[in-house]
Amino acid sequence: MTDSPLPTPFPAAALLFDMDGTLVDSTVVVERTWRTFADRYGLDLAAILAVSHGRRTVETVAAFAPPGVDVEAEAARLTEQEVADTDGIIEVPGATALLGSLPAGSWAVVTSAGRELAVARMTAAGVPVPDVLISAEDVTAGKPSPEGYLLAAARLGVAAEQTIAFEDAEAGVVAALASGARTVVVGACAAPATEGLTRVEDFRELRVRSESGRLVVARQPRAEFVG
Repeated sequence: MTDSPLPTPFPAAALLFDMDGTLVDSTVVVERTWRTFADRYGLDLAAILAVSHGRRTVETVAAFAPPGVDVEAEAARLTEQEVADTDGIIEVPGATALLGSLPAGSWAVVTSAGRELAVARMTAAGVPVPDVLISAEDVTAGKPSPEGYLLAAARLGVAAEQTIAFEDAEAGVVAALASGARTVVVGACAAPATEGLTRVEDFRELRVRSESGRLVVARQPRAEFVG
């Protein structure tokens, strides 16, 4: 696993964040939900979990549901279960403090979850909900498509190439890179797409300040970039 320091300075006009696994740790809920699905149809839970992270629920259901299953209805049932189940959801360490240091309108969330689920999880974890939240309903193609990241940048009024994206899953990393965003891996995801990227364990490694209307994000002692 190779990581790379961020350049100084770097023109980061805004910051874009994935939600699950990046800002919010919902691992216990995700596993409970997909176990329900796997048990219902006699499927391999491990196989489902291996590919579900970072992807829209409906896409995972479509990939694993037996013939004859109403994919849209099954995805809606699982989402309803997830929205109601917030027990054990916590923030990724440092996420709330970092987001609280950002100027309004300088960041967005790009998630494969539906809007209702995203708001429920962020609220349960105590993580602020941004004005720009790109959810599953806002795109025609989920990650690894870059559509969500491109849309978030556009709604913030910046080019995706001027942003920094934070992701924890392979599908999300591929999406962020394809949008042109400089991409930082949060956590331990190791995949071909993450090779050479900057990596942080969590947001306690980062700090943000604003200078003359520009963001300065730093990871001590190595990484600093300016937008």
